[in-house]
Amino acid sequence: MEGDLFSLVNLKDMEIIDANTGTKLGFIKDLKINCDEHRIMSIILPSQTSKMSLFSKNEDIEVPWKDIKKIGVDVILIDGGKLSDKV
Repeated sequence: MEGDLFSLVNLKDMEIIDANTGTKLGFIKDLKINCDEHRIMSIILPSQTSKMSLFSKNEDIEVPWKDIKKIGVDVILIDGGKLSDKV
């Protein structure tokens, strides 16, 4: 059981990769946590678009925890099928 545990710092240092396309999506920017159930609901990735201005909102990418397929030693594989319009 100890081998399946990861610290938040370790998770944030792992690169996120779409298992369907092999696309590198970056690193975890933030996590959404359900405090009542004590579990991670989703991971937040920085926007992949380079459009950023003083008055525009940067659209981060939210990946539900159920879409995470595998957490390896240094990468996290996700099912990014629903992300194609955001990336």
